[in-house]
Amino acid sequence: MNITPIRTKADYKATLAIVSKLVDKDPAPGTPEGDRLDVLTTLIEAYEAKHYPIPSPDPIDLLLHVMESRGLTRKDMEPYIGSRARVSEVLNRARPLTLAMIRRLSEALDLPADVLVKEYAAKAA
Repeated sequence: MNITPIRTKADYKATLAIVSKLVDKDPAPGTPEGDRLDVLTTLIEAYEAKHYPIPSPDPIDLLLHVMESRGLTRKDMEPYIGSRARVSEVLNRARPLTLAMIRRLSEALDLPADVLVKEYAAKAA
């Protein structure tokens, strides 16, 4: 198994082509082809993380997405954020999330606290 680091865009494209062929074969884990697929996939992930990083979402955008994808209403957010008015203020960016809100949202909805604590743009009062 002759595997080298992915250093250039050409290396990246060539490795993607190899992985595509390996995936089509659907090699069993633990076989030489399966091991090669695992290693190449790890190299691709490392290259992409370095050259094509995905920024963390805005905390309010994350909350709105989670609410939509899980079918949650603003009323469902009250136990984590506070009164109906407080939920509205937070989701409309008139009031920032507090540490207590972040903790409750993170624990109850299994959301990443490191994303929730990020600063975000608030609407001017």
